[in-house]
Amino acid sequence: MELRTHKGKCHCGAVRFEVILPDNIEALECNCSICSMTGYIHLIVPASRFKLLEGNEVLTTYTFNTHTAKHRFCKICGIKSFYIPRSNPHGFSVNLRCIDKSDFKKIDILQFDGYNWEENGPALKELT
Repeated sequence: MELRTHKGKCHCGAVRFEVILPDNIEALECNCSICSMTGYIHLIVPASRFKLLEGNEVLTTYTFNTHTAKHRFCKICGIKSFYIPRSNPHGFSVNLRCIDKSDFKKIDILQFDGYNWEENGPALKELT
Protein backbone atom coordinates (compact mmCIF):
# COMPACT_ATOMS: atom_id res chain seq x y z
CA MET A 1 0.00 0.00 0.00
CA GLU A 2 1.55 3.26 -1.15
CA LEU A 3 1.10 6.20 1.22
CA ARG A 4 1.10 9.85 0.22
CA THR A 5 0.94 13.14 2.13
CA HIS A 6 -2.30 15.05 1.54
CA LYS A 7 -2.95 18.64 2.60
CA GLY A 8 -6.09 19.81 4.34
CA LYS A 9 -7.54 22.95 5.87
CA CYS A 10 -10.61 24.52 7.40
CA HIS A 11 -12.81 26.84 5.31
CA CYS A 12 -10.96 30.07 6.11
CA GLY A 13 -7.52 28.44 5.92
CA ALA A 14 -6.42 29.40 9.44
CA VAL A 15 -6.16 25.67 10.36
CA ARG A 16 -3.89 23.69 8.02
CA PHE A 17 -2.72 20.11 8.33
CA GLU A 18 -1.16 17.17 6.55
CA VAL A 19 -2.32 13.58 6.69
CA ILE A 20 -0.62 10.49 5.27
CA LEU A 21 -3.07 8.23 3.44
CA PRO A 22 -3.08 5.54 0.77
CA ASP A 23 -4.09 6.37 -2.81
CA ASN A 24 -7.25 4.26 -2.43
CA ILE A 25 -9.29 5.08 0.65
CA GLU A 26 -12.45 4.06 2.41
CA ALA A 27 -14.09 6.84 4.39
CA LEU A 28 -17.05 6.58 6.76
CA GLU A 29 -20.22 8.63 6.70
CA CYS A 30 -21.72 8.40 10.18
CA ASN A 31 -25.36 8.96 11.18
CA CYS A 32 -24.72 9.89 14.84
CA SER A 33 -26.13 13.19 16.11
CA ILE A 34 -23.06 15.37 15.59
CA CYS A 35 -21.81 13.83 12.32
CA SER A 36 -25.18 13.88 10.62
CA MET A 37 -25.68 17.54 11.57
CA THR A 38 -22.25 18.61 10.32
CA GLY A 39 -21.87 16.31 7.29
CA TYR A 40 -18.57 14.94 8.58
CA ILE A 41 -16.91 12.12 6.59
CA HIS A 42 -14.30 10.21 8.63
CA LEU A 43 -10.80 9.09 7.75
CA ILE A 44 -9.39 7.62 10.96
CA VAL A 45 -5.59 7.60 11.12
CA PRO A 46 -2.92 6.98 13.75
CA ALA A 47 -1.42 10.12 15.33
CA SER A 48 1.88 9.36 13.55
CA ARG A 49 0.18 10.04 10.19
CA PHE A 50 -1.30 13.43 11.11
CA LYS A 51 0.49 16.76 11.47
CA LEU A 52 -1.06 20.11 12.38
CA LEU A 53 0.83 22.76 10.39
CA GLU A 54 -0.97 25.96 11.42
CA GLY A 55 -3.81 27.18 13.55
CA ASN A 56 -3.57 25.53 16.96
CA GLU A 57 -4.28 28.94 18.51
CA VAL A 58 -7.61 29.29 16.65
CA LEU A 59 -8.91 25.83 17.56
CA THR A 60 -11.52 25.33 20.25
CA THR A 61 -12.66 22.01 21.70
CA TYR A 62 -16.17 20.65 22.24
CA THR A 63 -16.91 17.44 24.15
CA PHE A 64 -20.12 15.68 25.18
CA ASN A 65 -21.41 12.37 26.57
CA THR A 66 -18.24 10.49 27.72
CA HIS A 67 -15.98 13.50 26.94
CA THR A 68 -13.48 11.11 25.30
CA ALA A 69 -13.85 12.55 21.80
CA LYS A 70 -12.28 15.99 21.43
CA HIS A 71 -14.10 17.82 18.63
CA ARG A 72 -11.76 20.59 17.42
CA PHE A 73 -13.34 23.54 15.59
CA CYS A 74 -11.82 26.62 14.00
CA LYS A 75 -12.96 29.65 16.04
CA ILE A 76 -13.00 31.78 12.89
CA CYS A 77 -15.03 29.73 10.38
CA GLY A 78 -16.50 27.00 12.63
CA ILE A 79 -15.28 24.06 10.55
CA LYS A 80 -14.24 20.78 12.20
CA SER A 81 -11.51 19.56 9.86
CA PHE A 82 -10.24 16.92 12.30
CA TYR A 83 -10.80 15.68 15.83
CA ILE A 84 -9.71 13.06 18.35
CA PRO A 85 -12.32 10.27 18.12
CA ARG A 86 -13.79 8.29 20.99
CA SER A 87 -13.05 5.06 19.11
CA ASN A 88 -9.36 5.88 18.64
CA PRO A 89 -8.35 8.46 21.29
CA HIS A 90 -4.66 8.12 20.37
CA GLY A 91 -5.32 8.96 16.71
CA PHE A 92 -7.27 11.42 14.61
CA SER A 93 -10.37 11.44 12.48
CA VAL A 94 -9.83 13.74 9.54
CA ASN A 95 -12.79 15.16 7.61
CA LEU A 96 -12.52 13.99 4.00
CA ARG A 97 -14.41 17.14 2.98
CA CYS A 98 -11.42 19.25 4.19
CA ILE A 99 -8.71 17.42 2.22
CA ASP A 100 -7.52 18.07 -1.33
CA LYS A 101 -8.89 14.99 -3.10
CA SER A 102 -7.12 15.46 -6.45
CA ASP A 103 -4.37 12.89 -5.76
CA PHE A 104 -6.57 9.99 -4.68
CA LYS A 105 -7.05 7.17 -7.18
CA LYS A 106 -10.22 5.83 -5.55
CA ILE A 107 -12.50 7.03 -2.75
CA ASP A 108 -15.22 4.78 -1.35
CA ILE A 109 -17.61 6.23 1.21
CA LEU A 110 -19.16 3.60 3.46
CA GLN A 111 -22.11 4.10 5.78
CA PHE A 112 -21.48 3.73 9.52
CA ASP A 113 -24.27 3.39 12.07
CA GLY A 114 -22.98 5.68 14.80
CA TYR A 115 -26.54 6.32 15.95
CA ASN A 116 -26.22 2.88 17.60
CA TRP A 117 -22.74 3.63 18.95
CA GLU A 118 -22.60 1.06 21.74
CA GLU A 119 -23.25 -1.72 19.22
CA ASN A 120 -21.06 -0.49 16.38
CA GLY A 121 -18.34 1.73 17.89
CA PRO A 122 -15.93 -1.10 18.79
CA ALA A 123 -15.55 -1.97 15.09
CA LEU A 124 -13.76 1.36 14.54
CA LYS A 125 -10.80 0.35 16.72
CA GLU A 126 -9.63 -1.81 13.80
CA LEU A 127 -9.13 1.23 11.58
CA THR A 128 -5.90 2.65 13.02
